[in-house]
Amino acid sequence: GRASEARPSWGYARSAGERLARAEAVLDIQTGGGEVLDFALGRAEPARPVLVAATEGWPPNAARATALLRPRGVVVVAAPDDAPLPFADEAFDLVLSRHPVRPHWDEIARVLRPGGTYFAQHVGPSSVFELVEYFLGPQPEEARRARDPERERADAEAAGLEVAGLRAERLRTEFHDIAAVVHFLRKVVWMVPGFTVEAYEPQLRALHERIEREGPFVAHSARHLFDLRKPAR
Repeated sequence: GRASEARPSWGYARSAGERLARAEAVLDIQTGGGEVLDFALGRAEPARPVLVAATEGWPPNAARATALLRPRGVVVVAAPDDAPLPFADEAFDLVLSRHPVRPHWDEIARVLRPGGTYFAQHVGPSSVFELVEYFLGPQPEEARRARDPERERADAEAAGLEVAGLRAERLRTEFHDIAAVVHFLRKVVWMVPGFTVEAYEPQLRALHERIEREGPFVAHSARHLFDLRKPAR
């Protein structure tokens, strides 16, 4: 309750569960700790794919995902985020991902069967940049436009995928006290690289006083939802 972030209206994990209930072979890319895939599989029951695999590049998350997903029969493969996917061509009819670091469109297209689907929620441009720029100052335009959904659409189409749906939303995020800001920046380490309380104490004290005086610090996260198809032969 010390910070809050609105969620996209489309309900990614619930919608992924509906897709899982109709799929045969599924891959979840960069599954993290496996929590979202676990939830989606629970929503899909009693229907479930014959094969479910997941990749994860950070060893602590790979271990966590393996422990969580093994009871559901999911194979978790430790694979670097920037490496080719360790699966054969046309192995899956559904590929999922929630907040991939960077989508590798050629690899996604390669492992999808003709007629298969990529269904994923991505982080959008300038996400929570109000907080980033409070600490780092104005960011260059290229940094602000990174992860632009229209750029990603063009890259997906260049890899041979067809866009069946693309939705984007900006969502209100509130930090109600300075401890929530510190926790967030220590956890989401790429927002303010090298963040420590000691290094940013003056800014933190000033922000604490601002929150005490004016109320929550407000930022906006950016999310977009891809529904892509690999053309049938």
